[in-house]
Amino acid sequence: MAEPLPPTRSRIPGSGLAKGLAVTLRTMTKKTVTAQYPDAQPELPPRSRGVIGLFEENCTVCMLCARECPDWCIYIDSHKETVPPAAPGGRERSRNVLDRFAIDFSLCMYCGICIEVCPFDALFWSPEFEYAETDIHELTHERDKLREWMWTVPAPPALDPGAEEPKELAAARKTADKLAAEAATTAELAARTAEQAAQPEPPAGGTTTTTGPTTAETTGTTSGTTTTTGPTTAETTGTTSGTTTDATSGTTSGTTSGTPEPSKPSDPQDGAS
Repeated sequence: MAEPLPPTRSRIPGSGLAKGLAVTLRTMTKKTVTAQYPDAQPELPPRSRGVIGLFEENCTVCMLCARECPDWCIYIDSHKETVPPAAPGGRERSRNVLDRFAIDFSLCMYCGICIEVCPFDALFWSPEFEYAETDIHELTHERDKLREWMWTVPAPPALDPGAEEPKELAAARKTADKLAAEAATTAELAARTAEQAAQPEPPAGGTTTTTGPTTAETTGTTSGTTTTTGPTTAETTGTTSGTTTDATSGTTSGTTSGTPEPSKPSDPQDGAS
Protein backbone atom coordinates (compact mmCIF):
# COMPACT_ATOMS: atom_id res chain seq x y z
CA MET A 1 0.00 0.00 0.00
CA ALA A 2 1.10 3.53 -0.72
CA GLU A 3 2.21 5.54 2.24
CA PRO A 4 -0.17 8.30 3.26
CA LEU A 5 0.85 11.84 2.40
CA PRO A 6 2.13 13.98 5.22
CA PRO A 7 -0.39 16.45 6.53
CA THR A 8 -0.17 19.89 4.92
CA ARG A 9 0.08 23.04 6.96
CA SER A 10 -2.89 25.27 6.82
CA ARG A 11 -2.13 28.58 5.09
CA ILE A 12 -3.14 31.82 6.59
CA PRO A 13 -5.71 33.52 4.42
CA GLY A 14 -4.15 36.45 2.54
CA SER A 15 -0.51 35.37 3.05
CA GLY A 16 0.21 35.43 -0.69
CA LEU A 17 -1.18 38.94 -0.98
CA ALA A 18 0.99 40.05 1.93
CA LYS A 19 4.16 38.70 0.27
CA GLY A 20 3.36 40.48 -2.96
CA LEU A 21 2.75 43.75 -1.15
CA ALA A 22 6.04 43.31 0.70
CA VAL A 23 7.90 43.14 -2.62
CA THR A 24 6.08 46.27 -3.76
CA LEU A 25 6.97 48.14 -0.58
CA ARG A 26 10.66 47.18 -0.90
CA THR A 27 10.75 48.40 -4.49
CA MET A 28 9.07 51.67 -3.61
CA THR A 29 11.88 52.56 -1.24
CA LYS A 30 14.63 52.12 -3.86
CA LYS A 31 15.84 54.89 -6.16
CA THR A 32 14.41 54.74 -9.67
CA VAL A 33 16.95 54.43 -12.50
CA THR A 34 15.73 55.43 -15.93
CA ALA A 35 17.81 54.84 -19.05
CA GLN A 36 17.63 58.02 -21.11
CA TYR A 37 17.34 56.28 -24.46
CA PRO A 38 18.20 57.28 -27.22
CA ASP A 39 20.54 59.83 -25.62
CA ALA A 40 22.18 57.05 -23.60
CA GLN A 41 22.74 53.78 -25.46
CA PRO A 42 22.09 50.59 -23.52
CA GLU A 43 24.95 48.25 -22.64
CA LEU A 44 24.20 45.08 -24.57
CA PRO A 45 25.77 41.65 -24.02
CA PRO A 46 28.78 41.04 -26.28
CA ARG A 47 27.05 38.35 -28.38
CA SER A 48 23.53 39.75 -28.42
CA ARG A 49 21.34 38.99 -31.43
CA GLY A 50 20.31 42.18 -33.17
CA VAL A 51 20.53 41.85 -36.95
CA ILE A 52 22.44 39.65 -39.39
CA GLY A 53 25.51 41.07 -41.13
CA LEU A 54 26.79 39.81 -44.48
CA PHE A 55 30.48 39.45 -45.37
CA GLU A 56 30.01 39.35 -49.12
CA GLU A 57 33.56 38.27 -50.00
CA ASN A 58 33.04 34.90 -48.25
CA CYS A 59 29.69 34.12 -49.88
CA THR A 60 29.86 31.43 -52.58
CA VAL A 61 26.10 31.40 -53.34
CA CYS A 62 25.75 27.82 -52.09
CA MET A 63 22.13 28.55 -51.04
CA LEU A 64 22.44 26.60 -47.77
CA CYS A 65 21.19 29.50 -45.66
CA ALA A 66 18.14 30.04 -47.90
CA ARG A 67 17.26 26.32 -47.94
CA GLU A 68 17.64 25.84 -44.18
CA CYS A 69 15.74 28.99 -43.17
CA PRO A 70 12.44 27.85 -41.56
CA ASP A 71 10.74 31.16 -42.41
CA TRP A 72 12.01 31.43 -45.99
CA CYS A 73 13.00 35.02 -45.39
CA ILE A 74 16.33 34.96 -47.30
CA TYR A 75 16.34 35.87 -51.00
CA ILE A 76 19.43 35.17 -53.15
CA ASP A 77 20.00 35.80 -56.86
CA SER A 78 23.20 35.01 -58.76
CA HIS A 79 24.68 34.26 -62.17
CA LYS A 80 27.66 32.30 -63.47
CA GLU A 81 30.81 33.72 -64.98
CA THR A 82 33.68 32.02 -66.77
CA VAL A 83 37.10 32.51 -65.21
CA PRO A 84 40.13 32.31 -67.55
CA PRO A 85 42.80 29.73 -66.71
CA ALA A 86 45.36 30.79 -64.13
CA ALA A 87 48.26 29.23 -66.07
CA PRO A 88 48.84 28.82 -69.81
CA GLY A 89 47.29 25.64 -71.07
CA GLY A 90 44.88 25.42 -68.15
CA ARG A 91 41.15 24.90 -68.25
CA GLU A 92 38.56 27.62 -67.84
CA ARG A 93 36.44 27.54 -64.70
CA SER A 94 33.00 28.85 -63.87
CA ARG A 95 32.01 30.54 -60.61
CA ASN A 96 28.83 31.94 -59.09
CA VAL A 97 28.60 35.71 -58.74
CA LEU A 98 26.24 37.16 -56.14
CA ASP A 99 23.65 39.57 -57.54
CA ARG A 100 21.23 39.91 -54.62
CA PHE A 101 21.20 38.91 -50.97
CA ALA A 102 18.25 40.18 -48.96
CA ILE A 103 16.69 39.28 -45.61
CA ASP A 104 13.09 40.06 -44.69
CA PHE A 105 13.30 40.91 -40.98
CA SER A 106 9.52 41.08 -40.73
CA LEU A 107 9.56 37.27 -41.13
CA CYS A 108 12.87 36.45 -39.44
CA MET A 109 12.53 34.83 -36.01
CA TYR A 110 16.25 35.21 -35.13
CA CYS A 111 16.87 31.49 -34.75
CA GLY A 112 20.42 31.74 -36.11
CA ILE A 113 20.19 28.61 -38.27
CA CYS A 114 21.45 30.46 -41.36
CA ILE A 115 24.55 31.59 -39.46
CA GLU A 116 25.25 28.09 -38.13
CA VAL A 117 24.92 26.29 -41.48
CA CYS A 118 27.03 28.77 -43.51
CA PRO A 119 30.21 26.80 -44.38
CA PHE A 120 32.28 29.87 -45.31
CA ASP A 121 31.51 32.26 -42.41
CA ALA A 122 29.64 34.82 -44.50
CA LEU A 123 26.89 35.61 -41.94
CA PHE A 124 27.36 37.02 -38.43
CA TRP A 125 25.25 38.35 -35.59
CA SER A 126 25.41 42.11 -35.08
CA PRO A 127 24.21 43.84 -31.90
CA GLU A 128 22.49 46.60 -33.91
CA PHE A 129 18.80 46.84 -33.09
CA GLU A 130 17.77 50.27 -34.35
CA TYR A 131 16.24 49.33 -37.69
CA ALA A 132 12.55 50.02 -37.07
CA GLU A 133 10.53 51.21 -40.07
CA THR A 134 7.11 52.76 -40.50
CA ASP A 135 6.30 50.42 -43.40
CA ILE A 136 6.61 46.65 -43.12
CA HIS A 137 7.85 46.39 -46.70
CA GLU A 138 10.93 48.43 -45.78
CA LEU A 139 12.09 45.73 -43.35
CA THR A 140 13.51 43.76 -46.29
CA HIS A 141 17.13 44.87 -46.31
CA GLU A 142 19.42 44.29 -49.27
CA ARG A 143 23.08 43.29 -49.24
CA ASP A 144 24.35 46.89 -49.06
CA LYS A 145 22.63 47.40 -45.71
CA LEU A 146 23.68 43.95 -44.50
CA ARG A 147 27.28 44.81 -45.36
CA GLU A 148 27.08 48.02 -43.31
CA TRP A 149 25.94 45.98 -40.31
CA MET A 150 28.89 43.64 -40.83
CA TRP A 151 31.31 46.30 -39.54
CA THR A 152 29.41 46.48 -36.23
CA VAL A 153 30.01 42.79 -35.45
CA PRO A 154 32.15 42.51 -32.29
CA ALA A 155 35.42 40.63 -32.38
CA PRO A 156 35.26 36.98 -31.30
CA PRO A 157 36.61 36.09 -27.85
CA ALA A 158 40.31 35.40 -27.61
CA LEU A 159 41.56 31.84 -27.90
CA ASP A 160 43.23 29.98 -25.09
CA PRO A 161 46.98 30.58 -24.80
CA GLY A 162 47.76 27.01 -25.84
CA ALA A 163 45.20 26.82 -28.66
CA GLU A 164 46.27 26.20 -32.25
CA GLU A 165 45.98 29.08 -34.68
CA PRO A 166 42.97 28.74 -37.02
CA LYS A 167 43.84 27.46 -40.47
CA GLU A 168 42.05 30.40 -42.10
CA LEU A 169 44.27 32.90 -40.30
CA ALA A 170 47.42 30.94 -41.11
CA ALA A 171 46.51 30.79 -44.82
CA ALA A 172 45.62 34.48 -44.89
CA ARG A 173 48.88 35.45 -43.16
CA LYS A 174 50.92 33.31 -45.56
CA THR A 175 49.27 34.96 -48.56
CA ALA A 176 49.78 38.43 -47.09
CA ASP A 177 53.48 37.74 -46.42
CA LYS A 178 53.95 36.50 -49.98
CA LEU A 179 52.29 39.59 -51.45
CA ALA A 180 54.37 41.86 -49.20
CA ALA A 181 57.60 40.16 -50.32
CA GLU A 182 56.63 40.54 -53.98
CA ALA A 183 55.80 44.22 -53.43
CA ALA A 184 59.13 44.82 -51.69
CA THR A 185 61.04 43.16 -54.56
CA THR A 186 59.18 45.24 -57.12
CA ALA A 187 59.88 48.45 -55.20
CA GLU A 188 63.58 47.60 -54.90
CA LEU A 189 63.87 46.97 -58.65
CA ALA A 190 62.07 50.23 -59.39
CA ALA A 191 64.42 52.14 -57.09
CA ARG A 192 67.49 50.63 -58.78
CA THR A 193 66.12 51.51 -62.21
CA ALA A 194 65.46 55.09 -61.10
CA GLU A 195 69.01 55.42 -59.71
CA GLN A 196 70.52 54.17 -62.95
CA ALA A 197 68.37 56.55 -64.96
CA ALA A 198 69.37 59.48 -62.73
CA GLN A 199 73.12 58.95 -63.24
CA PRO A 200 74.48 61.29 -66.01
CA GLU A 201 76.12 59.64 -68.99
CA PRO A 202 79.72 60.67 -69.86
CA PRO A 203 79.65 63.23 -72.74
CA ALA A 204 81.16 62.15 -76.05
CA GLY A 205 82.21 65.71 -76.88
CA GLY A 206 81.82 69.15 -75.36
CA THR A 207 83.41 71.40 -72.76
CA THR A 208 85.05 70.01 -69.63
CA THR A 209 86.18 72.30 -66.82
CA THR A 210 88.65 71.14 -64.20
CA THR A 211 89.42 73.27 -61.13
CA GLY A 212 92.35 72.65 -58.80
CA PRO A 213 95.61 70.78 -59.07
CA THR A 214 95.46 67.98 -61.58
CA THR A 215 97.90 65.40 -62.81
CA ALA A 216 97.73 64.45 -66.43
CA GLU A 217 98.05 60.71 -65.96
CA THR A 218 95.63 59.76 -68.66
CA THR A 219 97.00 59.05 -72.09
CA GLY A 220 94.34 59.11 -74.78
CA THR A 221 92.41 61.30 -77.15
CA THR A 222 90.19 64.23 -76.07
CA SER A 223 87.76 65.77 -78.53
CA GLY A 224 86.52 69.29 -77.89
CA THR A 225 87.83 72.14 -75.77
CA THR A 226 89.51 71.55 -72.41
CA THR A 227 90.10 74.39 -69.97
CA THR A 228 92.35 73.74 -66.98
CA THR A 229 92.60 76.12 -64.02
CA GLY A 230 95.42 75.71 -61.53
CA PRO A 231 98.90 74.24 -61.59
CA THR A 232 99.30 71.16 -63.72
CA THR A 233 102.12 68.80 -64.45
CA ALA A 234 101.66 69.23 -68.20
CA GLU A 235 104.11 71.51 -69.99
CA THR A 236 101.44 73.51 -71.78
CA THR A 237 98.98 75.74 -69.95
CA GLY A 238 96.00 77.15 -71.82
CA THR A 239 93.45 75.89 -74.27
CA THR A 240 94.16 72.80 -76.27
CA SER A 241 92.00 71.67 -79.16
CA GLY A 242 92.55 68.44 -80.92
CA THR A 243 94.37 65.46 -79.52
CA THR A 244 96.01 65.99 -76.11
CA THR A 245 98.30 63.58 -74.33
CA ASP A 246 100.47 63.83 -71.23
CA ALA A 247 103.76 65.64 -71.79
CA THR A 248 105.64 63.07 -69.74
CA SER A 249 104.23 60.02 -71.49
CA GLY A 250 103.52 61.06 -75.05
CA THR A 251 103.39 63.85 -77.60
CA THR A 252 100.93 66.64 -78.26
CA SER A 253 99.50 66.99 -81.71
CA GLY A 254 97.17 69.71 -82.86
CA THR A 255 97.06 73.45 -82.35
CA THR A 256 98.24 74.75 -78.98
CA SER A 257 97.81 78.31 -77.83
CA GLY A 258 99.48 79.47 -74.64
CA THR A 259 102.81 80.41 -73.12
CA PRO A 260 105.34 77.62 -73.07
CA GLU A 261 107.93 77.47 -70.36
CA PRO A 262 111.38 78.94 -71.31
CA SER A 263 114.00 76.38 -72.13
CA LYS A 264 117.32 76.29 -70.27
CA PRO A 265 120.39 77.81 -72.12
CA SER A 266 122.97 75.31 -73.27
CA ASP A 267 126.17 75.09 -71.30
CA PRO A 268 129.42 75.83 -73.31
CA GLN A 269 131.21 73.14 -71.39
CA ASP A 270 128.71 70.55 -72.54
CA GLY A 271 129.40 71.47 -76.14
CA ALA A 272 133.15 71.37 -75.60
CA SER A 273 132.92 67.95 -74.14
